Amino acid sequence: MTGIIERLEEAVRLIEGCREFAALVPEVRVNFVYAPDNVVNVVQVAGVDGRITVVGGSPKAAGPVRTGVSDHMARLIIELRRYDRTIRAGLDFRWHETISDFVERYCHEHALGFGCIDRTDEPKDLIGKDRGSMPWKVMRLVESSNGKVPPVFFESRGWGKEPLFFAVGNDPLLLAERAIDIARTLKHIRS
Repeated sequence: MTGIIERLEEAVRLIEGCREFAALVPEVRVNFVYAPDNVVNVVQVAGVDGRITVVGGSPKAAGPVRTGVSDHMARLIIELRRYDRTIRAGLDFRWHETISDFVERYCHEHALGFGCIDRTDEPKDLIGKDRGSMPWKVMRLVESSNGKVPPVFFESRGWGKEPLFFAVGNDPLLLAERAIDIARTLKHIRS
């Protein structure tokens, strides 16, 4: 497990070193996780304790990387692995209408799959039910993405839920580099 924690720590340091990424930190903060290849339970998934927030205008991990500190993102990675066993890492970041258009173009320009989980279609019996919607959300994402898990997708606004982007893959360092590139390119376009 030491290698998992060290790799995620290195990826978190990259995010912390990118001041531009602060603009992509959502209200719920950034959840960044990495799972072992044989993951079966959320307690095995490494994450940032307290998530990544903004301090002094820069992204900053609220606590150390350790296992068992993520629930939502850990469950997402475990559920995504039912469709794509290569996925082991994930992070979320801020969704906004103007950012959404940019991220979709970015994915197209970089030949990255882009998807959406439309929470307006969520079955009424799942709305507001704690931990009940993850299988449905992932199934809908995969169905709407030609049977594949796109490396970048967003989840629309839902009952009591902030809309978010997600980047997923097999290596947290690659995800950190992708998130940094998105943040810096977005900042450059807005300047």
